[in-house]
Amino acid sequence: METGGMTPNRGNKNMPGKMIDITAEDGGSFQGFLATPDSGGGAGVIVLQEIFGINYFIRETCHRLAAQGYMALCPDLFWRQEPGVELSDMTEGEWGKAFGFYQGFDMDKGVADASAALEQLRGTEGCTGKVGTVGYCLGGMLAYLTATRTKADASVGYYGVGIQDALGEAGNIAGPHMMHIAELDQFVPPEAQTAIKEELVDNSKVTIHSYANVDHAFARTGGEHFDSACAEQANSRTAEFFAQHLS
Repeated sequence: METGGMTPNRGNKNMPGKMIDITAEDGGSFQGFLATPDSGGGAGVIVLQEIFGINYFIRETCHRLAAQGYMALCPDLFWRQEPGVELSDMTEGEWGKAFGFYQGFDMDKGVADASAALEQLRGTEGCTGKVGTVGYCLGGMLAYLTATRTKADASVGYYGVGIQDALGEAGNIAGPHMMHIAELDQFVPPEAQTAIKEELVDNSKVTIHSYANVDHAFARTGGEHFDSACAEQANSRTAEFFAQHLS
């Protein structure tokens, strides 16, 4: 994985990405990485980062969504602590830094920043006006909270951490929401998974997919727990979900 400053991915000349400025709801501005499809426009998707910032995996996720026809924007959600964080999961030192940022993260302000990015993308030239969210790990929790607190048209969370502590907001889910749960997730223990499923099983707006024999971050390409079969299945389900709700 790449490390260092946040730079646009250079591996796909047909779909270059770029950093853009996003206006925060409470003043100031921060950056985000935007990948645009060859057509120049489409529905929007806000990509919500893991604890590693806007790194190679997140930029590749934006490019994959752009290849599917979406304008994909990943806001720098650690900007209030340190702008431009980009870490990998390859060394103990970078893991330590990542957890430090996670521990210092203000979830409420993070949701507000995600909402600001969502509404800015919605009004961007070329966007159809429909915008969804997709998030991983920390971003999976944020995807759930964007479903309960923002005007996202659809949302998808991969192995979100801490959702069991925010189930009191489930009644506020306004648009369709999909969850991908790793049954061996070391950060979401079985009792948390049970609580999530029991609370949301009768919610018609929520779809839950559970993946046996895989750990946290099974969809992170190149990660320790990457599982290609489950990742492909989850990504296909996400693609179908967005095609249904954002078209």
